[in-house]
Amino acid sequence: MDLEEFNSTPADRLRPALAACCDVPRWVDAVLAKRPYGDLAALTAVADETLRGLDDNEVDRALQAHPRIGDRPQGASTEANWSRSEQSGVGTDPDVRQELAEGNRRYEERFGRVFLICATGLSAGQLLDSLRTRLNHDDVTEAAVIHEELRKIALLRLSKVVAG
Repeated sequence: MDLEEFNSTPADRLRPALAACCDVPRWVDAVLAKRPYGDLAALTAVADETLRGLDDNEVDRALQAHPRIGDRPQGASTEANWSRSEQSGVGTDPDVRQELAEGNRRYEERFGRVFLICATGLSAGQLLDSLRTRLNHDDVTEAAVIHEELRKIALLRLSKVVAG
């Protein structure tokens, strides 16, 4: 949809598309509340500012909608389709998938949450390198990285909702 359609679509019809970008009701409500937007930059600014203000509980909620890196998302939902596309760099090499699975397990044991990265455009090697590096972060540093990765993913997805 273009920006004009985004501005005029009833909120109840637009809400699922926004939740697919970031499943945090306060973020969805903030983006909807500021309509109409004069341009994409204004929309992006509101979305970005609200994302930067998410608290830890909201980040945790949003993470629940994201599959593990290397897992093949199931279903035909918008989120699953986007995840498959975003993770296209993982490839099908069984050794890489095994390394990612093991890294995900270690990450989840270490931090108690899914490893999240904006995977669009990254190769399997880059994903593995980032995973290995982030396993060495302290909790505070990693929480900030997760928040930033979630922000990047949400803004990327929002650009897919409002294309044109």
